Amino acid sequence: MEQREITEILNRPISQELLARDLTRLAYVAKDGTPRNIPIAFTWNGSEIVLCTTENAPKLPSLRHNPDVALTIDTEVHPPKILLIRGRAELDVVDDIPQEYLQMNGSYEMTPEQRVAWEAEIRSLYDGMVRIVITPTWVKLIDFETTLPTAIEELIRRRAERESA
Repeated sequence: MEQREITEILNRPISQELLARDLTRLAYVAKDGTPRNIPIAFTWNGSEIVLCTTENAPKLPSLRHNPDVALTIDTEVHPPKILLIRGRAELDVVDDIPQEYLQMNGSYEMTPEQRVAWEAEIRSLYDGMVRIVITPTWVKLIDFETTLPTAIEELIRRRAERESA
């Protein structure tokens, strides 16, 4: 998929709405060769998805071994809005709490006092974190109004061909 196509899809209003959500599902291949799919907080910086995790997270050896990942960001209403993203994970070990981690957890409902206590707890617990940076190499937006899953698009095309024959 060409970068201009990726940019056009990610700049659509529905994509921007989904990229502003709190959670994505990260799919990757574990070291034992089996798939994993985990919910994880994220932030979008305009060109990359940034996830943050502990330095001892079990997913890190897997991502070092095979950095290919897939993300799903979706809604819980009907019809769902779904943003599918594929890319490669780059791991960036940092000695502090990444600003992105504090941002991605900023939308949870906390009083200012709870927020101060939460951040103090985080800073006392973590010596550092790992930023997982994913640059999209493929994207698909499905909103069931202007875009559909590829298989459904194919069925519609086949039906139209049958009806016109």
